[in-house]
Amino acid sequence: MILLLVAALLVQDTSASGVRIGITYAPGTRPSMSVVPYPGEAVLGPVADVLARDLDQSDRFEMVEAAPAVRGRPTSQLDARLFATLGVALVVSLAPGDAGRTQITVHDPRSGQVVFSRQVATAPPDMRTGVHQAADEIVRAVFGQPGIAATRLLFIREGRIWLVDADGERASQLRSAGMPSLSPTWASGGRAFAYTAYVRSGQPLVIQDLGGGQRRVVPGTEYGLNITPAFSPDGRRLAWARAAESGTDIYVSAMGSEPQRLTTGRGDNLSPAWSHDGSRIAFISTRAGSPQLYVMNADGTGQEVLARFDFGATGTTSAPSWSPDGQFIAFHREVGGVPQIFVLDVASGALRQITGSGRNEDPAFAPDSRHLVLVSSRGGPRELWVVDIETGRLRQLTRIGGARLPAWSPRLPPN
Repeated sequence: MILLLVAALLVQDTSASGVRIGITYAPGTRPSMSVVPYPGEAVLGPVADVLARDLDQSDRFEMVEAAPAVRGRPTSQLDARLFATLGVALVVSLAPGDAGRTQITVHDPRSGQVVFSRQVATAPPDMRTGVHQAADEIVRAVFGQPGIAATRLLFIREGRIWLVDADGERASQLRSAGMPSLSPTWASGGRAFAYTAYVRSGQPLVIQDLGGGQRRVVPGTEYGLNITPAFSPDGRRLAWARAAESGTDIYVSAMGSEPQRLTTGRGDNLSPAWSHDGSRIAFISTRAGSPQLYVMNADGTGQEVLARFDFGATGTTSAPSWSPDGQFIAFHREVGGVPQIFVLDVASGALRQITGSGRNEDPAFAPDSRHLVLVSSRGGPRELWVVDIETGRLRQLTRIGGARLPAWSPRLPPN
């Protein structure tokens, strides 16, 4: 059995469908958490390791080493007085469940109440997926919003599409049409993705199923250069940029219908990013000279600049990503000739620079609207890094070199 000790939380007694929730905490604090191995259950060690890392990478908890007084002791011996002495408010226990499953239970030792209880599949090959989902649900029980462990990321490396878990594990190359492939983007639900494929006839947009690999070309993109695709949040529309001699413009198509042109006649317009409700699209345009961030209604009306750059202080703007909750737009912008990540508060117009070391570009939001994946050269070769925009905490995601153009999946369904 493994015990995860979560400290500095105030527990309230509410319940829903057998899961007790209502944990509150002081804003701006990170409750402490310890992992305490229980002897005789070594088989659960890998499960505990993945779970602890997921909870750490949620950036919600302060991971601390367990005190010697509680190491190797069963739950029955860790009484409320000992927990109170250690400042512990929650205990998450792992025990063998039904065949191929692990029982995960979150206890409030002070009240004796169960906060969370679930069995998850942890037999190979489902262990990581089951644990990721359990970690996300523990985060939901404590904070009211699930974590991001049960997500994956697409990215480009040497013209090929790669896939990696949100904790940086299981990086693998996917088969795709054409060479190179560029700008992967997730479809709603996370079971398919679209990308630009370089083939003999041109650069069409291809939609590919994640599981079986079946592919289909997006109607209206069979010829010419079609780039930077983006699905609407409901998955029913696809926006992209098409290049012609007169310039590059943004098109939208309800899947299977005739594409509708949204921009026209003034410079290059590309990199569409949908708002959370699908009513607006942010994009990059050179209509005023240098690339800047614009926004328009989803039908192409109401086009206006959204974030002007400061001449002489910052340069061109690229690669917008609209957060799933609609509050922020992230993008990279040159500062002293080097791209850095900025986050715009859509409502107030306030702009924050998130990075400052090395080259940092191509941000993409996680489904929690709190984490960003970005491409950075701060460690040498270009790799994917993840930043928590609330605390500024950074972690390196990939270590294979040459990573580009990441896209973060929505929360994925079981299996």
